[in-house]
This record gives sequence, structure tokens and C-alpha cells, in this order.
Amino acid sequence: MREHLLYINGAWRGGRAGPAAAVSPSSGETFASVATGTPADIDDAVAAAQAAWPDWAAASPFDRAACCQRVIAGITGRREELARALTEDQGKPLAAEAYDEVDELAEYFRMAGEDAKRREGGLPASTSAGRRILATRVPLGVVAVVSPWNWPYTMGAELFAPAMAAGNAVVWVPAPTTSACCAVLADVLAGAGLPAGVFNFVPGPGPVVGDALVGHPGVAGVGFVGSVETGGLVAARAAGKAQLLELGGNGPMVLLEDADLALATEAALEAAYLCAGQSCTAGERFLVHAAVRDEFVERVVAATKAKVRLGNPFRPETTMGR
Repeated sequence: MREHLLYINGAWRGGRAGPAAAVSPSSGETFASVATGTPADIDDAVAAAQAAWPDWAAASPFDRAACCQRVIAGITGRREELARALTEDQGKPLAAEAYDEVDELAEYFRMAGEDAKRREGGLPASTSAGRRILATRVPLGVVAVVSPWNWPYTMGAELFAPAMAAGNAVVWVPAPTTSACCAVLADVLAGAGLPAGVFNFVPGPGPVVGDALVGHPGVAGVGFVGSVETGGLVAARAAGKAQLLELGGNGPMVLLEDADLALATEAALEAAYLCAGQSCTAGERFLVHAAVRDEFVERVVAATKAKVRLGNPFRPETTMGR
């Protein structure tokens, strides 16, 4: 059974709260253990990030982009391992979804590295003809990232990849239920040649380590993806800091009387069943014109029976893990 640890200041170590079991939602079996952090571990991680970020911020954006490229190389080189870890820990089907999330993960680092090289400033007009005003973007410092269980890789990376590429140091607290696969991703970053303290990984319960992190006085910015209710608590806890919160809630899918029902049916299946429907953009409500309602319902029911395959997430024909 694999043992996953915390990653703080460039070194792996145990958590002060001891290990927690990682249980597969599909098989119900314990397949790994994950070290559990405490507020004291968060203190250590933030201190390491505070010490690391000034030199990292002073580095050339091209150097930081090169680090992103090394992360991408690690992701692509360990694509199979990352995908299988995701399926085992989170339950999404390997062939239908897990590989796609790993590939999207690499793309987030590609975008972050390219954006780092194109950071824009400006020259606002001055009231004095003999003076020029230069406006430029500078790193915040230490950025806290708290991410959810449904997309363990991409929801964290969409926050910490651009944060690090822009010159910030990061402390990442993933969802406790999917910390084992996130530890594999943390291992990829650990092998990418980042300076010690630029990236730190502290799994543990959100109300314990998450709260300690987002409210920490050494944290300058907070990125969070999750529910509206929890997001409100994070916003209050992180009051006064820069915040980027991606919360739940979405609009309905609307079908008018002239809709292409074949295309709409395909879109409806992806919207409703991707990640077993556990997505912030899931199709939860459909507003359908009365003239096409019956046909649309028939098409969706038939397509669901024909295309949705519930089963072992490691089997290639499975489209929804159980």
C-alpha cells in the first residue's frame, strides 16, 4: 500500500495528525494512506512559501515558463500513472474521462507558462508632460489554493499553475477524499526543478487545514473552487486578501422549437452525465419548448440507454464509474 506524505519546503514529510486511509469509491478498498496536516503544518508551509517567493518573483518569466514546461513533461511522461491514480481515488472512468483530465491538466500549465511571458503593463496618461507613469503587474506573494474532489487535478491546477507562473509561491490543500491522486501530481511538481518552497502540498480536512490556510496572515491571495456555502465561509475567513472563488451554480439548457434535437441530445448527455453529473457546469435543468418536448425526452431516454454504461471504472466500455 502506497504512503503519501506532505510536501513542504522541497521535502516530503509526515503530517502531524498522522496518516488517513485512501478508500476507492468504486471497490471500497483501502489502497493508500495520505498524511494529514494540521494548522502547525500550514504554518510551516506558509513560512516556506514566504521565504521562497521573493526570489521566484524576481526570476525571469521565461525561466518560470521553462519550469511549467518541465511540469508538462512530467505530466505527459506519467500520464498513465496519473490517470489510473485518478480513477482509483475519485472513481471517474479511466478511458472515458480520466485520461482527458490529465491531458487538460497539462494544457493548464502550457497556458500558464505562455501567459507568464506575455504579462502586460501600461503607460497611463500623466497630467505632467515631463513625466511618464508606468503601470505593471507584480506577484502577490503567497497564494492559498483549496480545491474540490470532482476534478482533483484541473481544479487545483487552474489556480496554482498561473499563480506560480506569475511569480507567486503556493500552498495547496486538496479535497481530503481525493488527496491520494493529488499527491501523485504533487510528486510531478516536486520533480520539475521548482525552488524549495515555491510549491507546497498539505492535505487534510478543509475545516482544519483549509481554514488555517485561507485565514493565515502570511497568505496574500486565496483561490477556492467549491460550493456556494463553503465559498461564503472562505470569503469571510480570507477577508482583506485577494480572492478568486469559483462556486457552484449554473444556468439551464434552453431548447427552442427550432433546435437541432440530435445535437441537443448529445449536448444534454455530456452536460448531465460527465463526471457522473458531479460538475459545477452539470446540466441540472432543461427548459424545452412544448413543441419539441416529447421528441427531446424520447431522444434523451434512448440515448441514455444506448450510451451510458455504469460499471467498473477501469473497464474500457464504462462511461460512468460505480
